[in-house]
Amino acid sequence: MNFDKRSLLPAAVMLILAAAANSFQPTEVMAKSKPLHLEQVFPAAFGAWHLDTSLVPLEIDPELQAKLNRTYNETLSRTYIDGSGNRIMLSVAYGGDQSSDSTQVHRPEFCYAAQGFVLTAPRDTLYSFERRSLQLRELVAQQGRRNEPITYWVTIGNRSTVPGFGRKIAQIEYGLMGKVPDGMLVRVSSISDNNPAAFVLQRHFIQDLYRAVPDGYRDRVFGSNKKDNS
Repeated sequence: MNFDKRSLLPAAVMLILAAAANSFQPTEVMAKSKPLHLEQVFPAAFGAWHLDTSLVPLEIDPELQAKLNRTYNETLSRTYIDGSGNRIMLSVAYGGDQSSDSTQVHRPEFCYAAQGFVLTAPRDTLYSFERRSLQLRELVAQQGRRNEPITYWVTIGNRSTVPGFGRKIAQIEYGLMGKVPDGMLVRVSSISDNNPAAFVLQRHFIQDLYRAVPDGYRDRVFGSNKKDNS
């Protein structure tokens, strides 16, 4: 069997960095030095959006919710509506320790699959706005007649990424700096049979949300992946 040595290089690099990170004893817990509370970060109304209590984001069964509660410090679930009747569901999970696989926030694929949804069309993409580049993952969750396009991202400390290699590298980098990073998973979704239109609306919502989040928290929510437009 022939192996492409180039395909093994990223894994080898990650193993070396992980070994180095494990040799450092973290001295700074970001959740303690820079405390964060979701109610203070995500406004109840902004731009054309305000709270709508008629549509509840995905409800989690009690057994799964108990497991998630052991992982997250805080969670926030809201539905927003604009003047045209468009609804967006926002779910945020904040974890004070994102330094390892055992403590990191669970990606939506886990929660939706556990609830019996079929997940299709996963796609990782880069969304550039407000001189910032945000790494996103898009997918569609289906159950019966419910079709729910989903956009989400993960932050590790002040880095935005998606689950997989990027998140692992961010964990290792913070470990090398002697820090235990906090982080969050931000999920935006809507009920729609028109997936392309739903993803466009979700991006508009993300941009509106960015403008509404207090400046001191923006890097924690959206990452500090700045784009140089000069």
